[in-house]
Order: sequence, then C-alpha cells, then structure tokens
Amino acid sequence: MLLQFERLANDRTDQIGVEIDFLIIAGWAGRDAAAIEHHIEELAALGIPRPSTTPLYYRVAAQTLTQASRLAVLGPDSSGEVEPVIVAMADGLWIGIGSDHTDRKAEASGIALSKQLCGKPVGSQLWSYASVEDHWDELVLRSWATIDGTRVLYQDSPVSSLRTPRDLIRRYAGAGTLPAGTLMFCGTPGAIGGIRPGTRFEMELSDPVLDRKLTHAYDVDVLPVVS
Repeated sequence: MLLQFERLANDRTDQIGVEIDFLIIAGWAGRDAAAIEHHIEELAALGIPRPSTTPLYYRVAAQTLTQASRLAVLGPDSSGEVEPVIVAMADGLWIGIGSDHTDRKAEASGIALSKQLCGKPVGSQLWSYASVEDHWDELVLRSWATIDGTRVLYQDSPVSSLRTPRDLIRRYAGAGTLPAGTLMFCGTPGAIGGIRPGTRFEMELSDPVLDRKLTHAYDVDVLPVVS
C-alpha cells in the first residue's frame, strides 16, 4: 500500500512515498495493568472477549490503510480510536497518527476478524522518532467524535499510559527496529464515556516540548446492511 507523507525532522521537511508491506496493530498496549483492565471492561460491555495475552499483535492487510478524508463502513456499529503509529523506513523510525477504526459488532465475534473489516485512517505528516524519544512521555493523545450531531472530547491521555514504541517493537520482533515498510499502531487510551460510534472522528498527537501537533480527521459514511 503506497502512502504519501510529509516528514518533519529538525529544520528540514521532505515529501516521500512509502510502500507499506506490513501492518501491525498492537492491542492491549497500556503500561498500567489497571488501565488495561479498564479498556478490557469497556469492550467486555460490548460483548467482546478478553485477550489471550497483553500486549497482543494483530497482523492486518496493509490495503486497509487510508489517508482519505472519508471512511465508508458497513452498518452503524463502528468507531475510531486514536493511536500513535510507527513507520519503519530505511533511514529509521518515524512517528505518525492513526485511528484503529473497528466494527464493534464484529469484534464481539472475533477481534482479529474485526480488525480487517474497516479502513485504518492515518495522517499525512510524520516526525522522526529520534526527535521525540527523549521526551516521549510528554506527548499527549486526544480525539473528538461527532455523536448525534455534537462534537465531544472522546479521548485525552498522555502517551505515558501506553508502552513505548521501543518496548512494543522489542516484544514483537525481539529487536530494536522493524523491517522497512512496516507500519505499527501503538495502542490507544480508553474512551471518555465509553466506546460509541460517531459520524466524524478527529485526532491529534501533541508535543508540548517542541510546540507542535500531528492531526488528522475523517467523516464516516455508513453503508446500509442488506440481506
């Protein structure tokens, strides 16, 4: 899957097309056991089974990645969740933002299956991981969802609630990096008020140390379920 990015590193900016061959979604990626349990209980309230282990890594088709401003989904039961994403390239690791948009009804039948059913929106800007690694825990994830016509704060958490990218990569690959052409979603904080669908999803990764943000947003088009 070819994605186009604007890369921001120190005082230079470049444009690059990246062929993503491998998409990995790290689930249950929190550092705090109580926070992980909270997210598990959120999903359990929707009938979604507990994970076999934490963290858990789902391989997903790279073709599900999208940078479009609209996302078509089947039925009214899907929702987004903001995550940092790591993009591995030949010149190192880069940080972006994405939404692990998931069909929650299908998730109750099988999480791995549900991960394949919705497009995975990602933003078009990246930071070099080296530029944020030394103050990673200062970064903040936020999202807003438009629900019943009202824009509400949906998630708001420092990334310190999640395992670091280095830790997730080590647990997945047993090494300090990923093969070039790999994109990994790095976990999500719990939803304020519980997981629920919306018609628009907005997200940001804020870096208060360097005073900058990565942002992305998309509208959700619900397709009718017919039989």
